[in-house]
Amino acid sequence: MSTSAITSDAITWNAPDDDHPARTASMRSYSAVAKGDLAEWLTVYAEDAVLEDPVGPSMFDEHGRGHHGHAGLSAFWELAIAPIATFEFEINDSFANPAGNTCANVGRIRTAFSDGSSTTTDLIMVYVVDDGGLVTSMRAYWEPDRTMASFRHA
Repeated sequence: MSTSAITSDAITWNAPDDDHPARTASMRSYSAVAKGDLAEWLTVYAEDAVLEDPVGPSMFDEHGRGHHGHAGLSAFWELAIAPIATFEFEINDSFANPAGNTCANVGRIRTAFSDGSSTTTDLIMVYVVDDGGLVTSMRAYWEPDRTMASFRHA
């Protein structure tokens, strides 16, 4: 069992933690986000990766087509990740076929803003990796209205 890919104290992993390549990539992604390190985050993703967070049209992706390539991921970072003061990830389950290249993580992300207000997002995140362990697709299933309903003022 290995959670060595987690390099941030802001991640609680209560799920299977073998060395499955998609699980490892997800841990690396969460760690980079928690540390606010865009350059490290991009090293987790293939050059042609597609990120859908959340899947479908949203305030981050008007047409629901996803963010494509490192340029698209960087734009998503500036819009959705950079404004957040802190992230806390709690992964409570993870499903990955040992013979496959995909995992689905079930968890919760708590975000806090610089003014002390916060939200909680319950979600499922599906990671697909290539033969080199780089993420080619990340699809996060969550409901913006539910997240906004969790908003707490400082």
